[in-house]
Amino acid sequence: MRDATVAGWCLGLATMACVGADWPSYRGPLGNGHSPEMISKSWPQGGPKVLWRVPSRGGFSSMVVADGRVACLELRDFGGADQEAVVVRDAATGKELWARGLGTVKTGDGGQAGASGNDGGDGPRSTPAMSGGRVYTFSAKLVLQCFDAQTGAEAWKHDLAKEFSGRNISWQNAQSPVVEGGLVLAAGGGSGQSLLALDQASGEVRWKAFDETITHATPVVADILGKRHAVFFLKSGLLAVEPGTGKELWRYAFPFTISTAASPVVAGDIVYCSAGYGVGAGAVRISRAGDGYQATEIYRKAGNKPLANHWSTPVLHEGHLYGMFQFKEYGTGPVKCVEVATGEVKWERGGFGPGHVIGIDKHVLALSDAGELVLIRATPSGYIEAGRADVLPGKCWTTPVVSGGHVFARSTQEAVCLDVSAKGAAR
Repeated sequence: MRDATVAGWCLGLATMACVGADWPSYRGPLGNGHSPEMISKSWPQGGPKVLWRVPSRGGFSSMVVADGRVACLELRDFGGADQEAVVVRDAATGKELWARGLGTVKTGDGGQAGASGNDGGDGPRSTPAMSGGRVYTFSAKLVLQCFDAQTGAEAWKHDLAKEFSGRNISWQNAQSPVVEGGLVLAAGGGSGQSLLALDQASGEVRWKAFDETITHATPVVADILGKRHAVFFLKSGLLAVEPGTGKELWRYAFPFTISTAASPVVAGDIVYCSAGYGVGAGAVRISRAGDGYQATEIYRKAGNKPLANHWSTPVLHEGHLYGMFQFKEYGTGPVKCVEVATGEVKWERGGFGPGHVIGIDKHVLALSDAGELVLIRATPSGYIEAGRADVLPGKCWTTPVVSGGHVFARSTQEAVCLDVSAKGAAR
């Protein structure tokens, strides 16, 4: 979770990188979209070996992996009605271990229309988190739940709409739960309790504060100037708080139109944020101000070009952002490399659409909205493609993840596990 200390994490996780690291949450084991693992850069003809493939219907939940299990949210029929459901499978085989309904959710076509349009339906869009043998979910209707990862038994539950005067938004909640320091952080309550921290084990409220309206963006937690900051991207803009207490640290007023869905990106003392619908991107530099902090804008680029991130959060590598910078360019939108300190575009390559990327082993692993998995060198000198494979049908507005030398990815139709380990490349 500490972007400024990724190198230290990678050194400390050297052994883990060889045997495999869990990917326990939406933004991965480091909280910044990066994996500490090493993977093969030479894929077999036809792409990485498929270890398993299973049906996985509806929505845009990504997968998380921990302790040999993989979890995501899907659409399931319970009693003749579609519900969003948390589904837990064996990571090695894809065999379903258990599934639990989370409540009904507005649905469209289930995302069957392919990557060329916006017919994605309103299925589940949140990604669960796994920690300490538990699975944490945040439903479209603002219900936070905790389940035993082995049995599926419910440990605790909070309905933010009912218990905290919650205020949902258009297309319903899409933020993912964030586990930090024994707490589960989330937003969605009403006045005086719109941001909340719940005890990870018991579900008891540890703090609640503020009168804010949520967006679809998931908060991030990172070290900035030697202190932990939980950065929420709200309708008012960025709000950073102490994760353990909820104390406000700094704000950055940022425009809101229709929807904000990409998470902020922390790059040392710089925080980058962006949205679609004509809003564009901005970045601030965080500095100390007396006993507190202040955010000073270093650039603001309005409009859908060049830096709008519709819902795809870019990843940072050596001072540059890599990701899908586009707005409603389905099937065609580009991957770009952007200098984070200036907002200058270094290169771009079209044909990806609004998929997602992660950072791994000095590369970027991108999943296009049409289901192509693409490995790209993370360098500002130009677009260098290391591998490409067509791995999924349907619409892929989800994040690929890596754990144990395997890529786990899903569309609105299927979930797949692929071998990208050095051993797999040698087959």
